[in-house]
Amino acid sequence: MTATRDTEGTGHAVPWLPYGVAGVKIVFILAVFRLLSTPFSEEMFGEQWLPMPTWDWALASATPTLLVLLARRPVDWSALSGELTILRIALTFYLVYGLAFAALQGKAVLWASVLAGLVGLVAIHLLNRKEPVHDS
Repeated sequence: MTATRDTEGTGHAVPWLPYGVAGVKIVFILAVFRLLSTPFSEEMFGEQWLPMPTWDWALASATPTLLVLLARRPVDWSALSGELTILRIALTFYLVYGLAFAALQGKAVLWASVLAGLVGLVAIHLLNRKEPVHDS
């Protein structure tokens, strides 16, 4: 079970981390489905039903970065450590897609996904290097 966090000293513990992880996974699955639906519709039906992702991709790429930045406390980070692989995969995928389409097709809004991917990966790297705080 993941650790809970006391909100503002009220003594009420809120188990927010599992919901954040589930949200990141759902958004990642939907983003991949959204990305693959465009070429699929063009191949199967001869026309694009949806344009290639732009602003929605930039928004989706911010979700794992926000989760990493919100879970930077040692208690939350240790609870999140089991999910780091999926977070790295999602951030790398968002980064590569954003970089490819921002550079090759000139979609300026996708630079936001590149930035979100870089910030998320750097944050994961820095938080993993941090010495865990041990309570006495």
